[in-house]
Amino acid sequence: MDIPILYEDNHLLAVEKPVNIPVQADQTGDLDLLSILKEDIKVRYQKPGNVYLGLVHRLDRPVGGVMVLAKTSKAASRLSEVIRRQAFNKKYLAVVRGTPKEKQAKLEHTLWKDRQKNQVYVVPADHPQGKKAVLEYKVVGEEKDMSLLQIRLHTGRPHQIRVQLSHIGCPLHGDQKYGQKINKPGQQIALWAAELQFEHPTKKDWIKVTQAPPKTFPWKLFE
Repeated sequence: MDIPILYEDNHLLAVEKPVNIPVQADQTGDLDLLSILKEDIKVRYQKPGNVYLGLVHRLDRPVGGVMVLAKTSKAASRLSEVIRRQAFNKKYLAVVRGTPKEKQAKLEHTLWKDRQKNQVYVVPADHPQGKKAVLEYKVVGEEKDMSLLQIRLHTGRPHQIRVQLSHIGCPLHGDQKYGQKINKPGQQIALWAAELQFEHPTKKDWIKVTQAPPKTFPWKLFE
């Protein structure tokens, strides 16, 4: 599988993750992004033995777009610290059903994940296992019964964007888990990691990596 490389140096590798492949090996046994990239580095640089490639953040399997990985343990450690400081800025694009009442807003909810069901729920703020989830969105396009949203994540909770937008009545196009009443089986979820900005782990300058979503439905409605 050909994975587009968006940025690379001795410490970092930024790529476009294809939709519908897992970030790392899971119980399905399907080919995963990490294994593909390790093999690619091994071949391109003729590296003997095991190749180090550190995961510092993730994307859900159905979600595509920009991902950055660490090529050294030092870079992985420093990037993890950048993420803890919330200085790892992630912007997403999403096509949702309907249009939010407010064209621009900050959403704050408490989320709880049922690990047995792999399902996330909005719960009261005093829930003992709840975690605060914050994002900002802006409506940047409207077409028929759908809207294009630009989203900035402040926290990185599981399924956060999908759950919070569904909670305000605007589930993502194609999301069967959190929008099963409106979406049809087989539709591709319309969530795309469009931009990453962060401080380089060794050079200390700011890196910005962007990638546009594919020119497929429903993205092509908003070109």
